[in-house]
Amino acid sequence: MSTTEEEARAALRERLGSGARYDSSDAPSRELAWARSGTAYFARVLNRLTDDELYEPSLMEGWTRAHVVAHVGYNARALTRLVEWARTGVETPMYRSTAQRGREIERGSTLPARALRNLFAHAEVHLNVEWRDLEEGQWEHEVVTAQGRTVAVRETAWMRTREVWVHAVDLDASGSFLDVPADVIDEIIADVQRMWTRRDETPDLVLRPTDRAEPLTLGQGGTEVTGAAADLARWLAGRGARRLAVDGAAVDDEDPDLLPVLPRWF
Repeated sequence: MSTTEEEARAALRERLGSGARYDSSDAPSRELAWARSGTAYFARVLNRLTDDELYEPSLMEGWTRAHVVAHVGYNARALTRLVEWARTGVETPMYRSTAQRGREIERGSTLPARALRNLFAHAEVHLNVEWRDLEEGQWEHEVVTAQGRTVAVRETAWMRTREVWVHAVDLDASGSFLDVPADVIDEIIADVQRMWTRRDETPDLVLRPTDRAEPLTLGQGGTEVTGAAADLARWLAGRGARRLAVDGAAVDDEDPDLLPVLPRWF
């Protein structure tokens, strides 16, 4: 950061007073920017839905859009608990149990539309406050995810990023993987690979994104799947196939039998 930028930020802090909150200098700025822009995107898609449309089916099997909104809202609260843990040293798990998490989402899906919208809005503000209250060095404090992984709390920024961008598409309204920034698309593809590697489930295939310079070989390579990176990310994330080709043959979006069967992401 240049001296001029440092001076400008110092002057801004002085004008706004001690009540203002800022990310610490060692915060994961890239991932926080992704999470915050994704939150704004999710909010735009949500705001285009009428109250009645909230209770119609989403792209997630068995879930209405209200389930998706409840999940995204409660996910922010769960991540907030991890950030509080890192800041205070008091262990506060994301969820008491998988069953508790499921009951929370089911209950949230029955909330009136106004309460559901408020849940999303208030939870994301609280999460941002907690992120900004982390001091230098605290971003490296370790917490435990709902999957049992011990990670530095800085990973919560990426965890939130994938939630808001992908679930905005799950609302089955105006959201699209084509709207997701290119660097976030690349990280979603990388995240899917990491998940498969941890479970030793990596399939043998070659991804050939038409808008990237190089193909990506998974496992031992094999079947070649071609398409825009956003469409490949959609497929890898388990959100269906659009505009893909397998070994040069176009895939019918309504009948994607040519495509290999993939392991789950989560």
